[in-house]
Amino acid sequence: MKQLFGGILLAIGILIAGASGLCSLVVLFSPGEFSGFSMLPAVALFGGPPIAIGVGLAFGGRHLIRQARAEKPDDVSDIFE
Repeated sequence: MKQLFGGILLAIGILIAGASGLCSLVVLFSPGEFSGFSMLPAVALFGGPPIAIGVGLAFGGRHLIRQARAEKPDDVSDIFE
């Protein structure tokens, strides 16, 4: 169950961080009057927190998966002893 929840967290985190990162890149490199590195503070303000949350969820999910694998017995005979 811990592996499933970790996998769900990992997937959601990757999707949030990826979508936010791509959106931030589009705003930074889109042609127009309000584009380029003059928009960097706005991108950091509005795009930074979702990226950080997504990365945090991904690392938390990865931690849960690794923890569940470490707790799993190596051999089936260990279960019945």
